[in-house]
Amino acid sequence: MLLVAVAAVRLSSRSGLPSLLLYVGIGVAIGQDGVFGVQFNDAELTQALGYAALVVILAEGGLGTKWQQIKPALPLAAALSTVGVAVSVGVTAAAAHLLVGLDWKPSLLMGAVVSSTDAAAVFSVLRKVPLPSRLSGVLEAESGFNDAPVVILVVAFSTTGHIHPWPRLLADIALELVIGALIGVAIGKLGALALRHVALPASGLYPIAVLALAVFAYACGALAHGSGFLAVYLASVILGNARLPHRPATRGFAEGLAWIAQIGLFVLLGLLVTPHELGDDVLPAVVVGLALVLVARPASVLVAALPFRLPWRERALLSWAGLRGAVPIVLATIPLVEEVPGARRVFNIVFVLVIVFTLIQAPTLPWLARRLRIGGEEAAADLGIESAPLERLRGQLLTVSIPEASRMHGVEVGELRLPTGSAVTLVVREGRSFVPLPTTMLQRGDELLVVSTDQVRDAAEERLWAVARGGKLASWLGTGSRPGSGR
Repeated sequence: MLLVAVAAVRLSSRSGLPSLLLYVGIGVAIGQDGVFGVQFNDAELTQALGYAALVVILAEGGLGTKWQQIKPALPLAAALSTVGVAVSVGVTAAAAHLLVGLDWKPSLLMGAVVSSTDAAAVFSVLRKVPLPSRLSGVLEAESGFNDAPVVILVVAFSTTGHIHPWPRLLADIALELVIGALIGVAIGKLGALALRHVALPASGLYPIAVLALAVFAYACGALAHGSGFLAVYLASVILGNARLPHRPATRGFAEGLAWIAQIGLFVLLGLLVTPHELGDDVLPAVVVGLALVLVARPASVLVAALPFRLPWRERALLSWAGLRGAVPIVLATIPLVEEVPGARRVFNIVFVLVIVFTLIQAPTLPWLARRLRIGGEEAAADLGIESAPLERLRGQLLTVSIPEASRMHGVEVGELRLPTGSAVTLVVREGRSFVPLPTTMLQRGDELLVVSTDQVRDAAEERLWAVARGGKLASWLGTGSRPGSGR
């Protein structure tokens, strides 16, 4: 199944179809109405495994998020994740009640479930669509933040008794968000500090330790009655922007686990659904989806962005880029597990809605960005720097990859002006390695091995980032410092 899913990724990249649709299709194909007739209807197991998959997906997304990019976007992302969610829940619930005929409690459940954007869908699409950093930062941060309040709302609406008054519900949401944020930041900072000062005996242990810290943040947040999803995302962002040993290897390990989590989650959701029961829910799903995409999402963006000076083009793109994916379907299992009346219909409508509108929104997002003349370029000077601790030598080995458009191209080794205690010891160019001279000119595509003592390692990395962004004339304290350094 993994091999088929990997092949499906290749197919989706060529056809433009979102890979999640192919994974769900695999689950449906082997399910009870499919070829193999596998019987699976355990909503509680699906919910548990879905939460575990979402933790891994959020961790990978956080590790790949650049703090410098999302920092300016945090106020708008926070507004979209709170005020925007409230507007979206209200508008969608009203549409479900008035247009589809659902009772108010299932309507509120519907509104809450579909108001969360999906981190996996957003992260995968943003990697293909070159948007300005302020917009991609908003979308990334929003998808990482809005799971938390939505989960709280869905759990509250799934209670069999009386729903708490709105003031108390809002206070509970605020408290859980604060607890989750504090725990996530604390574990992220303490974990980064520990990994930087404790040399592990094998390089393969660093990725495991980073992912374990992310999962630990979720566990602590949940046990403290806070938002575990917010805790894992913030801890992962901090760990991903810290100067940890073997960062590229950690990113690759997390990305692989996230792919497995996505594949397993979507296949499982495809197994859980019963296709022959969906016929009567297709039209309601389309009606609710149209209300969500054309009314609720634009209204939530409009209200949340009122305090911000946001051009109408960017508001239009943010409105269309509210992608749904596995998160709403997983959240729809909560009322199933709690045996809320009408929960099965809510699940079926959400399933159809996600499939139909993911098929429409994801492929058209690049086209819309071009039509609105909104585009961004990939950071040209970003370096890939991986560090490995040399414990007995009290030093660090930095592996530096020079990308195509880096301003480090054409700079001589001597012009790097690395601090005393660090030096370029080897250059790998077109498969050939050699020891450079001070007059050796660096080229795009080169890989460098830089040895540095512990005392000047940070200064050496700052200087490499400075030259990569500013060229040979970059000053020590100029704008060319590494992303997320705060300089």
